[in-house]
Amino acid sequence: MVKSMTGYGLGSRNGEGISITVEIKTVNHRFCEQTVRMPKQYAILEDAVKKTIAEYIHRGRAEIFITIDGDNVKNHKMVVDWQLLDEYYRVLEEMRVRYGINQSVSIPELLQNKDCFKILDETINAAELEPLLLDAVVDAAANLSIMRQAEGRELIANISALLQNVRQVTDQLKVLAPKVAESYRDRLKEKLERYTTGLIDENRLLTEVAIFADKADINEELVRMYSHIHQFASIIDETGPVGRKLDFLLQEMNREANTIGAKGNAADLASVVVELKSLLEKIREQVQNIE
Repeated sequence: MVKSMTGYGLGSRNGEGISITVEIKTVNHRFCEQTVRMPKQYAILEDAVKKTIAEYIHRGRAEIFITIDGDNVKNHKMVVDWQLLDEYYRVLEEMRVRYGINQSVSIPELLQNKDCFKILDETINAAELEPLLLDAVVDAAANLSIMRQAEGRELIANISALLQNVRQVTDQLKVLAPKVAESYRDRLKEKLERYTTGLIDENRLLTEVAIFADKADINEELVRMYSHIHQFASIIDETGPVGRKLDFLLQEMNREANTIGAKGNAADLASVVVELKSLLEKIREQVQNIE
């Protein structure tokens, strides 16, 4: 199944007070490139995430956004600097005695000394989180694949219609090909009659036309063009990534079109070649979106 390189997939999993959301966005790219954005404390799982996504994406640039929330994601822990707190208490007690203050040191007074207290966040172990995270990644990648397949079907339908037009235009070139030499013969004869007052060496004329016909012969290019069209139609029915194959084949088809245009200088043939190249360019624009 041909896939588009553009798409979006969303996946989420919940378990034991943890919620994980994975978003994947893909756009066109010559190769397979992944960028993962996730909490730094779980960066050790990035390679596992990329390997999982690589089973679904073979070409294109993918941006992966991972959000991890929940009550069990972080364990808050208070750390007390008892040595510093003892010093605060000693100083407060000394002040109370020195200045004759009857009120004893209270806990709220000690808590105001923020330098003595620190709140640490202990995150859940990455190994414990990995199975749930990869399940969410698979969900997002699967949904992305569905969207890319749907867009791929639309691309192939459009390309198939354009390819049929390419075949029809190539048929026109096949019909026009023999007329190139005839058109050249008539133009050459007209010029010779104009400058030789009607005295024409028919053998010389036939020789010149034969030489031109050999140089302007486009049958070989037409045979290759038909072959490329057949190959193109076969490739779009294949499974797996075909974008690079189609891109290469289009380059060959454009090369044949350019050669036909260079060889055949008849006006009718030239206009058909322009139409052919226009169709190939439209197909190229569509192929740029195929994985």
